[in-house]
Amino acid sequence: MKHPYAVALAAALVASSALLTGCSENGDPVDFNAGAKNDGATQVRPVDDDTLMPTGPKSDFRVTRTLDDGTRIGRATLKGPKSGVTGSVWVWAPKEYQDPKYAKSGFPVLIALPGGLGSPKEVGGVTNYWVGGDIKLQENITRWTAERKSLPFIVVMPMLNPDTRYHDASDIPGQQKMGTWLTDDVVNLTKANFRTFKSRDGWAFMGSSSGGFAGLKSVLKYPEKFKAAIASGPDIVPDSPLWAGHQAEKDANNPEKLAQRLLRKGGPDVYLAFQAGSRESPAVTGSIEKFRRTYGKGPIHTTLQLIPGGRHNAWDYQKGMEAGSIKFISDHLKAPIPSS
Repeated sequence: MKHPYAVALAAALVASSALLTGCSENGDPVDFNAGAKNDGATQVRPVDDDTLMPTGPKSDFRVTRTLDDGTRIGRATLKGPKSGVTGSVWVWAPKEYQDPKYAKSGFPVLIALPGGLGSPKEVGGVTNYWVGGDIKLQENITRWTAERKSLPFIVVMPMLNPDTRYHDASDIPGQQKMGTWLTDDVVNLTKANFRTFKSRDGWAFMGSSSGGFAGLKSVLKYPEKFKAAIASGPDIVPDSPLWAGHQAEKDANNPEKLAQRLLRKGGPDVYLAFQAGSRESPAVTGSIEKFRRTYGKGPIHTTLQLIPGGRHNAWDYQKGMEAGSIKFISDHLKAPIPSS
């Protein structure tokens, strides 16, 4: 179910893209400590065995937005080695990432996915609205971290759809391999450029609408790689028209069937924070509640944050994150370990 709010949000993103061009740094190279290779004279011993130092090669990130605290969002063009997909990936590292006491520590990663199309036709090529200064996801995570509601996440914001069709973040036969792009190529780009964690304890998704579906599906399909997700107003089952004639492959990307498989296997444990606004269609909350009743047991841990007065949009979903969802997943993920 693709919601009409995405159309209205696209108009707001035109204004948002203007905010991405108002800083003198925009377009300048930004190095998120990617140059610290773990070899030779620059060898750095991690603070623990789970920390993964940047593996390289270094990507060409360019500044798209600078926050008031001096942290920056950088954009790189990723040519996915495994998927063959080429697209934009934006990344933001919190101020703690530059703190010397964390110089040898990995940081948890939150892969933030948009709803709608993301939107590929916007001015300036904005294809993931979480980068915008109007939504202020990064400013909110900074504040939530200070309030001990959130871990200091590295936020990775990839393109979700390569064109004006919904790909359900999947490798649909005959189409671009968006599942491989998201769960392999984007992950490997992050590991190449940042101090991360080897284990799934440092990897989570956050997404709204079709982005919520993508995160939910990815965690259930690859629980050995990802541990948690915030799924806001998500589609529960794949519904791209591109699946026509490919039922078996569609089933292999269906969160309900993936949850059944995980229950049969008995793990590993995953943590799913669902969100919905009280002013959304009852179909949204109904499908979430049905999923939780049916599959929310054993290794599948779920919660539902109902947002009073909330609608199907990114701003209201952040109210739910602040009220409890970001803490729910943070409590089950790994924090950076200070070396001093």
